[in-house]
Amino acid sequence: MVDTSKEEPFHLIKRMISFLTIKVSNLLAILLHTMDSRSIGAVAGLAVAVFFTWRLLRSPSGSQRRQRKRHATAPSTSGVNTQSNASLTASRVCSPLDVSRAQDVVDEFFQPVKPSLGQIVRQKLSEGRKVTCSLLGVILEESSPEELQRQATVRSSVLEVLLEITKFCDLYLMEQVLDDESEKRVLVALEEAGVFTSGRLVKDKVLFCSTENGRSSFVRQLEPDWHIDTNPEIITQLARFIKYELHVSPLRTERTAANVFSATSLEQFFGSI
Repeated sequence: MVDTSKEEPFHLIKRMISFLTIKVSNLLAILLHTMDSRSIGAVAGLAVAVFFTWRLLRSPSGSQRRQRKRHATAPSTSGVNTQSNASLTASRVCSPLDVSRAQDVVDEFFQPVKPSLGQIVRQKLSEGRKVTCSLLGVILEESSPEELQRQATVRSSVLEVLLEITKFCDLYLMEQVLDDESEKRVLVALEEAGVFTSGRLVKDKVLFCSTENGRSSFVRQLEPDWHIDTNPEIITQLARFIKYELHVSPLRTERTAANVFSATSLEQFFGSI
């Protein structure tokens, strides 16, 4: 009669190997979808880890098979020999505690892969290649043209997201101002914050107008994939012309159209806070 208590660890090991195979397949699918130099390094490291994990899980079953062969060929001449062989076999069988520890190692290694901010930006923008964005209340702390006559302050929390957008998209910033001094103040604030450092966003792509209708005209002329704004009227007017829009408002609002999204801030929309 087969001792099911001895067979159980090997069935568990087989299930763990199947579990490991599925996890590896899913992870490789994610990495190959967004393959870059870091992903290649991750795949190489993963292959090494999988190899040693497989060796760890395989070794107890190999020892058990060898022990079974010796058990089948060796004659049982005495009760003492039988008891000795049984003890040796039991000592080589992978204990439930060992299996549990191996399972914990596998579970810890294959935690869900957290996507990078760059991957989130690309996914959220649906591979959009051109983005227009108003400055007040989105990139700047100030919320009105009158405030820009006194000062202009770039929101530090939005910088990382803004720079990631410039890596994948042709970005244009725009705003209504009341005088030339306000324009200069905004450009200086953006420059001091490092917005132009990478070279992907240049000063020529920061556009100014004297009215909010002028901002709408800019957007329609540029024909972006995405427009980001704080003014609900502009969002509504442009909804039928622009593929996607993001309405940034301190208060969460209901979606006015299928292509209009809302968030309390740009960084909140991309999940960086």
